[in-house]
Amino acid sequence: MDLEKRHLKSIDWTIILILAGLGIFSYLGISGSAAGLDTAHRQVMWYVIGFIVLGGVLLFDYRLFHNFSYVLYTLGLILLIGVFKTTPINNTTSWYNLGPVLFQPSEPMKLFTILTVARFMAKRAEDPDRFYYFYKLIPVAALVGVPLLLILVQPDLGTAMVFTGMLATMLIVGGIRMKHVVYLGGIIGSFFAAMTLLYEYKQEIFFKIIKPYQWDRVVFWMDPDLDPMGKGFQLKQALISIGSGQLFGKGINTPTQASFGWVPVGESDFIFTVIAEKLGFMGAGLLMILFFALIYRMIRIAMEAKDPFGSYVVAGVVGMLTFQIFENIGMTIQLMPITGIPLPFISYGGSSLITNFLIIGVVLNIGMRKDKLRFD
Repeated sequence: MDLEKRHLKSIDWTIILILAGLGIFSYLGISGSAAGLDTAHRQVMWYVIGFIVLGGVLLFDYRLFHNFSYVLYTLGLILLIGVFKTTPINNTTSWYNLGPVLFQPSEPMKLFTILTVARFMAKRAEDPDRFYYFYKLIPVAALVGVPLLLILVQPDLGTAMVFTGMLATMLIVGGIRMKHVVYLGGIIGSFFAAMTLLYEYKQEIFFKIIKPYQWDRVVFWMDPDLDPMGKGFQLKQALISIGSGQLFGKGINTPTQASFGWVPVGESDFIFTVIAEKLGFMGAGLLMILFFALIYRMIRIAMEAKDPFGSYVVAGVVGMLTFQIFENIGMTIQLMPITGIPLPFISYGGSSLITNFLIIGVVLNIGMRKDKLRFD
């Protein structure tokens, strides 16, 4: 262990306070949903475990994560492959059933991938030509692409998309050239153009690539009124609930749409809807301010880190959390298609919450230890 008084003084206590504030919102949101107080109390238990995990991470120098990043990455891939031997839950093979809890290996794989990509990039940080040629992006893309594809096959499109957010921020901080951004944009644009042509002229091929239920999410995202009591029901009820909260909300103890289960999975994917209905625009706005503050504090840590590895790790975390927050809140207000991405630190779930605490612990660890480091 390597924890000294000077390290304790360097802890970003503002982030700790922000996490506590997010915990309060999580409790209020879950208790105000159809899941009720029992689920909210279990979330408190996960929060306590999360803070313990965070504290444990701070005891060790974050170089330990650098040294074991490839081992963790390999372990994560093994877990992702092994999950295909498990019994599907909700038509996806994303969890290990460990009795009283479900473990989702894609959650810690986010951190393992960030650490591995950061180590790979940090080793080449002094090379001015590291991203000069487009082909030099291939190893980085492969490190992210392998777990992304394994998660996509589960199928879990939402979590797979998070990996793209991580990759984007790490490459930006790493100094990717603007023309390569244009190349990547062209590749992505070409893919969507090809999908459009297949949908227009070869739908039998299109629906072999895009699952019918995934396409339904796009169709009823654009117009939930096409089937307001069926496939558009979830989004329709979310919009009604958010609007009914108005400025100050209906109150935590007031029976609402969320309380009676009219907002599906209100304790998880659609918890922002519950918070907006119960606490109104002011409560939802305060929650978003806490998220902005968290991202801002982490960006400061990335800028102040004294080694490339630390900067790249925090950049990946910022990309991961920003994408999840934007997608989750966006899907409840019809800004983004509906996916199964939870709202970080707010949605109910042990795997996601503990992983996020572990990740924030690594970020705080980087902020604590600002001495110049040299890696082999």
